[in-house]
Amino acid sequence: MSYAIVGFGKVGQALAHAFARKNIDVTVASRRPPEALAPQAQAIGPNVVAKSLREALAADTIILAVPFEEHREVAKALPDWSGKTVIDTMNALLPPEELDGLPSSAFAAKAFAGARYVKGFNHLIAAKLAADPIVEGGHRVVFLSSNDEDATAPVADLAKQLGFAPVKLGKLNEGGALVQGRGGTWGQLIFQDLFKKQQ
Repeated sequence: MSYAIVGFGKVGQALAHAFARKNIDVTVASRRPPEALAPQAQAIGPNVVAKSLREALAADTIILAVPFEEHREVAKALPDWSGKTVIDTMNALLPPEELDGLPSSAFAAKAFAGARYVKGFNHLIAAKLAADPIVEGGHRVVFLSSNDEDATAPVADLAKQLGFAPVKLGKLNEGGALVQGRGGTWGQLIFQDLFKKQQ
């Protein structure tokens, strides 16, 4: 399984730290050329490699860490998203009427035709995502939701590999609504820094 983080702001860099901590290879890309990202990527770890957006989108799993307004531009970079898993870490600061009354992830998913689309890693601030998720024997919780049950399992496996405790919340319009930021309203689980003890 190959991974790419598209967007190299605070959240993208935080997730890159999570991959580097576990020595898992990940490609990073943004609107900036890869040579502009390379020094920061190398500083995070040798497993973090900056590439062009086109090269990054060759990965099996794409983590969307761009501002919500830019998701369509990323979606246009591939004619067909079939076979790809997209992990949506974005929060929309738009009024609900601009999202056709849908949860932000359900709205964004429409742009990625054919993709297995999963909401995740969005409810924590970047500093929490970047920190070691294992604290006093507990694992920091990340919430996952998707309309595709089969898509959630590999993302949950990735979360575990990164040291997090995945908690599945169901479909985007149900559990997904609990972790979305939209307009002036925030889901009830946003910013909840929870830990789960190992069984």
